[in-house]
Amino acid sequence: MNLQINKEHFTIIAGPCAAESKELCLEIAKEMNAMCNRYNFQYVFKASYKKANRSSGISYRGPGLKKGLQFLSAVKEELGIPILTDVHCQTEIKRVAQVADILQIPAFLCRQTELIEASANTGKIINIKKGQFLAPEDMKLAMQKVFNTGNDKVLITERGTCFGYHNLVVDFRGLQIMDGYNIPIIFDVTHSIQRPSSGGEQTGGNPEFIETLTRAAVATGHLSGLFIETHPEPKKAKSDALSMLPLSQMNGLLKKIKIILECVRKL
Repeated sequence: MNLQINKEHFTIIAGPCAAESKELCLEIAKEMNAMCNRYNFQYVFKASYKKANRSSGISYRGPGLKKGLQFLSAVKEELGIPILTDVHCQTEIKRVAQVADILQIPAFLCRQTELIEASANTGKIINIKKGQFLAPEDMKLAMQKVFNTGNDKVLITERGTCFGYHNLVVDFRGLQIMDGYNIPIIFDVTHSIQRPSSGGEQTGGNPEFIETLTRAAVATGHLSGLFIETHPEPKKAKSDALSMLPLSQMNGLLKKIKIILECVRKL
């Protein structure tokens, strides 16, 4: 698939935190694709086959590499929708690249040089999430690691910055700073409203702020897309249940995003 992610091809990257089942992935992908077509957004389905960064050792980690890639392949083959998923170790990259159109470097691993280089060597689009512990200026070095392999297809995703214990904040100046690197900038709104480990053995969140942060980020004019985790019934989700947006609320949010984008493009 020839994906072009930029301000002219505004992209919605959305799906559940974990690929819990083939049926769930197909359900969300079908509905999201229809909504994105309605508002002329490019759509990429996202879900993790394995969650390596968990608050607790007993937390759900996903279906695993084999089953997870089968679920993601079904979305791609049956619906023709491009796929984004995250990679955590070099040994899995080759197999994942056979399915995914975008390989994502998790925020906690954004300084892992060899992981970034191995992912970039696949020739796929590389989405590097900005670590919660990094300044936006630091991401220029991460971006350069991809470029050094000869791969110029890289995205940077903002997902909030640590603010004391169990809290994240979004500094919207960072979107402008990173946009200055002349690569597509994505805003991950649902991870930005998380409250890491605030639930004791799980990550909490404040989903009531999803729309506010989304509207503010899009209004900056520095984005090429949004990353939003969604689920038909977030409270029943096996991962990130406290920070995902209900699928039933996605259409209303996309409608508002479209209106804001149209205003921004006229400025």
